[in-house]
Amino acid sequence: MTPRFLILHGWENRRPDGHWQHWLARELAGRGYEVAYPQLPDPDEPSLDAWLDRLRAELQRSPQSTTVVCHSLACLLWMHAVTRGGLPSVERVLLAAPPAGSVVESHAAIAEFAWPRVSPSQLAAVSRRRPHVIAGDEDPYCPDGVEVAFARPLALTFEIVPGGGHLAMDDGFGPFPRVLEWAIGEGASS
Repeated sequence: MTPRFLILHGWENRRPDGHWQHWLARELAGRGYEVAYPQLPDPDEPSLDAWLDRLRAELQRSPQSTTVVCHSLACLLWMHAVTRGGLPSVERVLLAAPPAGSVVESHAAIAEFAWPRVSPSQLAAVSRRRPHVIAGDEDPYCPDGVEVAFARPLALTFEIVPGGGHLAMDDGFGPFPRVLEWAIGEGASS
């Protein structure tokens, strides 16, 4: 079975061509992988339920071979989906630049996405491999740092990108070779 990748964007992201997620989708497709990079509904004023519906629909296509790559608000979307239950098990999950709950709560348009109380065992139960988090060392959307806010409490493997900010286009992330290496290098092939 060909490995499949599901790439999920964050708040206010209309999947611009120069973003690293677009680049990643092209790179993976060019290597023969199946890639889904859907535009989530109303990215400027997202509805958690609408995004959850779209996520579940995407996961119904060969979930056992799917690697999920989330950026920013999509990381919290994934955690909400996990806490609500009923997700099929996926191959792997990458959480890139997850925003802190306090930051999300401070923005009315996305406050309903604030970090759900997900446990390490819940996250581990829906992924064949331990979820991984990658973030910039000075991400304004995660002021306490990803290690303190996510990696330690959720027992995630993690890595810090020096000078990475929020891992967004404004931070210089068009091409993002490290994420491509992670995607194809750690058990992506069957």
